[in-house]
Amino acid sequence: MKLHTKMVLSFISVIVMPVVLLAVSWALMGRFLDMPDIAGMPPEYRQAFIQIGFLILLVLVVTALMLLTWLSGSIIKPLQTLQTAARAIKDGDLDFSLAVNGTDEISELCQDFEEMRIRLKDNQEEKIRFDRENKILISNISHDLKTPLTAVKGYCEGILDGVASSPEKMTKYVRTIYNKACDMENLIDELSLYSKIDTNRIPYHYSRIRVHDYFSDCASELETELDSRGIELTYSNYLEDDVEIIGDTEQLKRVVNNIISNSVKYMDKKHGIIGMRIRDDGDFIHVEIEDNGRGIASKDVPYIFDRFYRTDESRNSKMGGSGIGLSIVKKIIEDHGGRIWATSVLGTGTIMHFVLRKYEESAEV
Repeated sequence: MKLHTKMVLSFISVIVMPVVLLAVSWALMGRFLDMPDIAGMPPEYRQAFIQIGFLILLVLVVTALMLLTWLSGSIIKPLQTLQTAARAIKDGDLDFSLAVNGTDEISELCQDFEEMRIRLKDNQEEKIRFDRENKILISNISHDLKTPLTAVKGYCEGILDGVASSPEKMTKYVRTIYNKACDMENLIDELSLYSKIDTNRIPYHYSRIRVHDYFSDCASELETELDSRGIELTYSNYLEDDVEIIGDTEQLKRVVNNIISNSVKYMDKKHGIIGMRIRDDGDFIHVEIEDNGRGIASKDVPYIFDRFYRTDESRNSKMGGSGIGLSIVKKIIEDHGGRIWATSVLGTGTIMHFVLRKYEESAEV
């Protein structure tokens, strides 16, 4: 039996029972107290009795209807709304809003239901976004792995066929194969790290780092690789020798390498130059990595750290890149309590900036 039917029957009982009890009481009083029945009453008393009876019945009916209307509005209608909302969710429709009025238990239940709907909708949208990003990532990684693999295969076939007949050619072929293998290794590392970003499971091992020695070593390692690609690296450190920061040496090296890799990828000058400068910025160190590549349009600069953002779809698809390198860089810098941004002039070059707080003996780590 429906709740509405139960309530109607209950309120009918509320009306009928007093009338029945009144009639029974009057009959019993007439039998045991020798009171005359209605027909035996004087006309004026009979008419007054009937009017009082109708008045009582009218009051009972109006009161019951008012209670029925009030309870219907505060119980039945919200429950019907909840039922409609539950059916919509069962059918996979989360694009509705559950209006909540009142502070009673049913209103609180409706509020909890609406919060559940919002959370389900957010989770659904997050899943859709995650699936879309995974598809983009798989597509990018597949393309980017295929490109160096094709090159490695081609150069290996050249060596096997005797094309690399001179030591110079052999060295060139082997160096190219090595560079392509390094590119693939970086892609695989990015893919592994990407899987840990959303769950905040990037492994950090913090320690005190002497800025002068650390970035000098980074520059030395990069110089050899960039030289093999025909790109000049310049390095300047304007800090005191004893300045230190707290950080993860491996993850900060990933930051520098990702930024440099981006600069190499979009280098369009015959004589490429990449400069790394370490400046003093009060309580922070300020790292600048500048290139003379093709630059970034001003409209794109604010979005280059967004995951999978592409400034030029056609050129990016040819040049490769998983599309997550700079988003990983931003995540690492922010996890170190720093900040990263970029300035660029299209056709001239780009400067990547990031700042990290200096370590002080009295500061809490």
